[in-house]
Amino acid sequence: MAHPSIQLLHDALNDLRDQASDVTTFCRLWRAQDALFSRLPPRYAEVAEDLLGRLEAGSLFTEESCSFSQEDLLNNLALLLDKAERTLN
Repeated sequence: MAHPSIQLLHDALNDLRDQASDVTTFCRLWRAQDALFSRLPPRYAEVAEDLLGRLEAGSLFTEESCSFSQEDLLNNLALLLDKAERTLN
C-alpha cells in the first residue's frame, strides 16, 4: 500500500496532467510534504526541488518556447515517487 503522502502526490500529479490543478498549487503541495521527505535520504528532496523549480520556470512559457518539457518533468517526479515508495518499504 502506498504511503499516504506518496499517494497524495501521485494524485496531485494526475490532477496537473488532467489540468484539474495548476503548477503553483501543485508545487506548493509537494513542498508541504516535509514529513515524507524527512523520512527519505536528503537527495530525494534536492531532486524534487530541482524538478519543481524547472516546472515553475517552464510554466512561465509556452511548451514550444521552453527548454523544459512539462511532461518529462512530471514523468521524472512520478519516477521519484516510485523510488521513494520503494525506499520507505
